[in-house]
Amino acid sequence: MNTKFLKAPRGAGVEVPHNKHTDDCESVRLPLPAQVTVQLSQHIGAPAVACVAKGDRVMVGTVLAKAGGFVSADTHSPVSGTVKELTTVLTSAGAAASAVVIDVDGAQEVDPAIVPPVVTDAASLVSAIQHSGLVGLGGAGFPTHVKLSLSEDKPHPDFLLINGAECEPYITSDFRGMMEEPDDIIEGIQTVLKYLDIPKCIIGIENNKPRAIELLKQKTAEFANIEIRVLKSSYPQGAEKVLIATLTGRAVPMGGLPIDAGCVILNIGTVAFIAKYLRTGMPLIEKRITLDGKAIAKPGNYIVPIGMSIKDVVDAAGGYACEPAMLLMGGMMMGIAQYTDETPILKNNNAILALTEDEIGAIPDNPCIHCGRCVEHCPMRLSPVEIAFALSQGDDAKLAKLSVNNCIECGSCSFICPAGRPLTQQMRLAKAQLRKAGTKK
Repeated sequence: MNTKFLKAPRGAGVEVPHNKHTDDCESVRLPLPAQVTVQLSQHIGAPAVACVAKGDRVMVGTVLAKAGGFVSADTHSPVSGTVKELTTVLTSAGAAASAVVIDVDGAQEVDPAIVPPVVTDAASLVSAIQHSGLVGLGGAGFPTHVKLSLSEDKPHPDFLLINGAECEPYITSDFRGMMEEPDDIIEGIQTVLKYLDIPKCIIGIENNKPRAIELLKQKTAEFANIEIRVLKSSYPQGAEKVLIATLTGRAVPMGGLPIDAGCVILNIGTVAFIAKYLRTGMPLIEKRITLDGKAIAKPGNYIVPIGMSIKDVVDAAGGYACEPAMLLMGGMMMGIAQYTDETPILKNNNAILALTEDEIGAIPDNPCIHCGRCVEHCPMRLSPVEIAFALSQGDDAKLAKLSVNNCIECGSCSFICPAGRPLTQQMRLAKAQLRKAGTKK
């Protein structure tokens, strides 16, 4: 191993129930809704800037908003129809964001500007992906072209790591992608390896997906530069820093990115999209999501247009079985609870969970019993109990010393805490407090 990279400590994580109820449910394309609301900020970085106006007719693939900077992404229309209004909506996280509301005409006429891009080298690949609107499809929504933009002041990547772990309970959308689009996954991988001159790819898949492991092993048997690595089913195995540590033994330095550990890491769905986009020129306008939970009448995996509301998705899929006690955008561990089902689907959505009281299983917040389980199970080797105390004391220096900014907000500490303390939320508050202190300073 190259000794210039930090060696990664191995954190324990937690054992969570799999609840992969929908792994046998093939992806079904839902009927179009009457209206979509496409947010212009659904990625890390600057929001996209609208380039359409009220009354404009748009087609499938029409650019609705251009990237607002390098760390940003274009946004495209998933439907044909008429722009009803440009408005401000609350995001799934409760922040305000600009959005384009489109009345759908049902014709699904494709914009004539949609043509396959010409890719001949790394620069043209990055440019093509930048115009596709692609962001990481498995989590935070980091613009993909930024990940693929290599620079001389960073190490050249030794590894392309493909995240097929899908370690969150309930979610099976990535598994269905592996089963339904294996050739696109392999094509996308080979494209990135070729143009970025990366010597090896490792696909990490948890051992609770034996069919996907077997299928991709068959599909990659002829490629010496692609390895399938079977991972232990443990949460948060799919987190970027954890996956890098597990697959390469390297660590991402605090405040750094995967490229600082000599790695480019992409989600299974991301590389499959790259292959399809280079063939067709169709930008990112739809998403495969898992719809599950006891409050859902017909759980399954569905392909939906970006901007379709959760309510329209649920109604088109068969409706609610009962009133949900909690509606999550994302998984049980890192998903965001929604205050309304009018929230639109985003590019990085991978699941909608409508849960009943018995599925939530919340423990009331009790005093800390100093058991140390949060420390034992933190995959980043942090001390959530000490961080929570430093936050309560307003001790910014202590928060910095305890490396709270290394927290990946996976939720393992909250999950394992027998006292039911909201440790993950306290970690987020502590990081926000440090940012605030830094701004003041």
